[in-house]
Amino acid sequence: MRAFVVKELSHPSKISVTNNVQEPTAGPQQVLVDVYSAGLNFFDILQSQGKYQNKPPLPFILGAEFAGTISKDSPIPAGCNLKRGQRVFGSAQGSYADKIAVHYENVIPLPDNLSFDQGAGLFITWPTSYEALVGRAELKKGEWVLVTAAAGGVGIAAVQIAKALGANVIAAAGSEAKIDIAKRIGGADHGVNYSNPGWQKEVLALTKGKGVNVIYDPVGLINDSLKCIAWKGRALVIGFAAGTIEKIPMNLVLLKNISILGLHWGAYTQKEPERVPAVWREILALFASGRVKPVIYSTVYKLEHLADGLTALEKRETWGKTIIRIKDEQGKAKL
Repeated sequence: MRAFVVKELSHPSKISVTNNVQEPTAGPQQVLVDVYSAGLNFFDILQSQGKYQNKPPLPFILGAEFAGTISKDSPIPAGCNLKRGQRVFGSAQGSYADKIAVHYENVIPLPDNLSFDQGAGLFITWPTSYEALVGRAELKKGEWVLVTAAAGGVGIAAVQIAKALGANVIAAAGSEAKIDIAKRIGGADHGVNYSNPGWQKEVLALTKGKGVNVIYDPVGLINDSLKCIAWKGRALVIGFAAGTIEKIPMNLVLLKNISILGLHWGAYTQKEPERVPAVWREILALFASGRVKPVIYSTVYKLEHLADGLTALEKRETWGKTIIRIKDEQGKAKL
C-alpha cells in the first residue's frame, strides 16, 4: 500500500510517499480501516522531526486522524458493534496511508450527512473544543467568549460550539482574511486582529467595559487576553501554537478573581473514560441538528502532496481543518 513513512527523523518536506509498504494486520481489539481522507495536525510536523512527546520507534507512518470504511477483510472483535463496509472516523498512529489498524474504541460511525473529508478532522478537534467550553468553562447562554486563532481547526469549531450554546463570540486572529473566515463561515459575531497593538480595547468596547467571560486560547495568548477578561472569567489553556509556553502572573489571577483552566482531551480515556462517549453523543447531536458543521480548508491535498499541506499549515496559510484525500468516495486511489 501507499504510506507516508518516516524512516529517519526529518521535516515532512524532506519525506516522500512510499508505494510498497506492507499492509497492517489487526492486533487484539483492533479493526482494519480503508482510509479515504486524513486530517492534518501541527503536531505531525513536530513528530516527524522527533520533537513531539509521542515518539514512535522508527520507521513509522505519520498521521493521527482519518475517515474511511471498515475493511472487508477486517476482524470484528468481541463487543465491537462496527460492521465491515461501515463508514467511520477515528484516530490512530499511521493515518497517512491506504489502510490502518486501530483499536475499535477509537473508531466512531460517521454520520450520513458528513463526507469523508469532513469526518477526517473530527476526532481530535471537536471534542477538544466541546469539552473545553462545556465541561471545563461551563459556558452559559448570553456570556461573551473570546476565541484566539479563531479560523484554525480547533478555533473555528469553538466558535461554532459557543454560538450553538447561545454565547456572544469574538473571533481573534492575526489577519483580516482569517477574521472574515471566522465570521462568515464560523458564525462569529465580532472580530479583532491581535496583530494590532491595543486590540484588547476593542474587546472591552464590544463588552461595554466588562470583558469576556471565557477565553479559548490554542495559541499562547493568555497573558495578552487577561487584559480583557471579565470578573470571575475563565481562561482555557488549549495549546501553544505560537511556540512559547507562557508564565502567567498569578497576582492577576487573584486581583481579577479568575480561573485558569487546562484541557488535555487526550488523557480523558485514561483519567475520565466515562466522559468520552457522553461528549461524542452531544457533538453528534449538534451535527445532526445542523447547528454546527466541520469546516474544511479550500485546498484538499492528495497523499503525494501531503508535505505541501503540512507546510501550508506550518506557515499559517490554512484555515479550518486541512485534509488529504487518499481515495475518492467510490474507493479509487487519488493519484
